[in-house]
Amino acid sequence: MDTASIAGHVNDGNSFHFPFHCHFDLPMIEIFGYQVQITKFMVIEALVAILMILFFVPLASKIKKGEPVRGRFSNLLEVFLLFIRDQIARPCIGHGADRFVPLLWTIFFFILGLNLFGMIPGFGSPTASYSVTAVLAVIAFLTVVLAGSVKLGPVKFWLSQVPHMDVPFGLGYILKPLLFVIEVFGLFVKHFVLCIRLFANLFAGHLVLAVFTSFITAAATGWLLWTAVTIPSAALCIAISLLEIFVAFLQAYIFTFLMSLFIGMARHPH
Repeated sequence: MDTASIAGHVNDGNSFHFPFHCHFDLPMIEIFGYQVQITKFMVIEALVAILMILFFVPLASKIKKGEPVRGRFSNLLEVFLLFIRDQIARPCIGHGADRFVPLLWTIFFFILGLNLFGMIPGFGSPTASYSVTAVLAVIAFLTVVLAGSVKLGPVKFWLSQVPHMDVPFGLGYILKPLLFVIEVFGLFVKHFVLCIRLFANLFAGHLVLAVFTSFITAAATGWLLWTAVTIPSAALCIAISLLEIFVAFLQAYIFTFLMSLFIGMARHPH
């Protein structure tokens, strides 16, 4: 894999470039009279959504009917589902956590699927694009605000951003408005960090792969130098690729965990 193909993992486009000179252009379709270009990231996101439906709808149907879950892959999926519910949602959100579990499941596996597609040559990593992670962060923000507003009421939710303080008479009229502005700003910043954290980790991994691969190209001046550079560079690329697989799971977990934590903070302010 050359530097251009690795860099293409973090860039959207209107075509796919697979190894061995396989090239596929994506069509432009018309929606409500507007011309819309189908992009690479749009296709990957649709593929992840389709795979989630194919994997989880039959599993949910079996569980709903009371049938035992059989098969290593089905049991693996069930382990992930139970882990998110019992180790993330319920401890972070507390009472009423189960109503948020389907959304958290969807977010986790959607991010995980996008991350893993980034490891396949010729595809790409949509989560290494800030436009994709920004949409995920907006979904998390709206969920947090809605969860807090439903639990506490819209007015009380925003007022609860200011913690209770025992201050001398008159001083509260100065401190509380300032704290309200700071806390509301912090609410936006926390979700902005969700966007940047996911984007930066995935983007950095592909960037490091591109750098190590570029060493091989730069050393193509003689077979001795090329051999001396290629072997350690290839070994480092393999090691970083394995690390990227771990990061794909880790970042999906961190996003889901922080989203659950923010929902719990919105529903149970202290």
